[in-house]
Amino acid sequence: MQRIPQIPRRDWQPQVEGLGFHFHSIDPDGNDCAGKTDKFLYWREDVAYEFTEAEIETLYESTNEVHSMCMDLCASLFSGGDLARLGMTPLAQALAHQSWSYRDPHLYGRFDVSWDGIGSPKFLEYNADTPTSLIESAVVQWHWKEAIHPQADQFNSIHEVLVERLRSIGQQKGFRRLYMAGMLESQEDTGNLEYLMDVALQAGLEASLVDMADIGVNDQGHFIDLQGDRMDAVFKLYPWEWLAADPFAKHIGAASTVWLEPAWKQVLSNKAIWALLWEKHTGHPNLLPTYFQPGKLAGQAFVKKPLLSREGANVGFFDATGKSTLTVEGSYGAEGHVYQSMAPVARFPAPETSSWHGPQKAMHAVLGTWVVGDEAVGLAVREDICPVTRNSAYFVPHYFRN
Repeated sequence: MQRIPQIPRRDWQPQVEGLGFHFHSIDPDGNDCAGKTDKFLYWREDVAYEFTEAEIETLYESTNEVHSMCMDLCASLFSGGDLARLGMTPLAQALAHQSWSYRDPHLYGRFDVSWDGIGSPKFLEYNADTPTSLIESAVVQWHWKEAIHPQADQFNSIHEVLVERLRSIGQQKGFRRLYMAGMLESQEDTGNLEYLMDVALQAGLEASLVDMADIGVNDQGHFIDLQGDRMDAVFKLYPWEWLAADPFAKHIGAASTVWLEPAWKQVLSNKAIWALLWEKHTGHPNLLPTYFQPGKLAGQAFVKKPLLSREGANVGFFDATGKSTLTVEGSYGAEGHVYQSMAPVARFPAPETSSWHGPQKAMHAVLGTWVVGDEAVGLAVREDICPVTRNSAYFVPHYFRN
């Protein structure tokens, strides 16, 4: 695993925009700065990560194994476990139980992994409910690889497998039209939803874009769009913990709408699972010691994580003496925390001047391994000047040599 300088394509902006990737130059606040600077703000192709085939095989096998362990944990929790340990509300628990009992199919997710190519990859969390950076991972970095490193390969079958998975789900659940719902004021969320609309169309489905605020409920308890049409299936780029707290959540259990991701998937996106996995698989090489109490990590550096935080919000780093060394602000934490042994992500010198932040002593790279259905299908690399991967992180393409 190496971080290698690249020569950016002169026309890279129209190239990626032609693929539907319109938020390539958003700043940390989500503002579109395309055309206002020649620096890389989010997508960057002045550097890339090179892997060996053996390293990719390691990521593939370990991702499949950890995902299988997660699914086994779900089965245990729903057959007699205690979902209250995840800080879930009674309604959220009921919706998750019902969804699991209905065997509601799931579409995709993304693990965050700490690894520098040496030893065993350490899995940090599972973005199993609302993972983004999808079009970058599935399409844009592939086209970059084909243009810049056509003789190399890439860990990336995301698009093809997504199409087949969505076609299978539509046939299994019997819907022909899939609504793509999210907060459309977010350029990034809208870009991911528009990409999934294309996936749905290639899967033989009809697809419509809708803002979460425009979903209603009719007198019969069915979810409807602004035209009053029933919404038989909805992909929502909107966290289940938010949805379960919405006033119309009381209708979800009785309505016939198919939700992607299904309500049971909120279990896997909850960071409590890492403490539960450690209880079940203590010492597993891909897991980190993780507990609900910090005292069990006495004498070790550790990370304090809220159960439901996103984009690194409210994450805290502590050294072996228990002294705080880094805290990220945010609005999470009331739901509880887990305490995970420190596994610093890979660090690489970054002397280049072409990025938003300019030269850095180090960039911190986290690996994202994608799962569609129940199989690992791809890799994303995001890097940040901070050890915590935040919403200001860059997306950097990758390739590997056969």
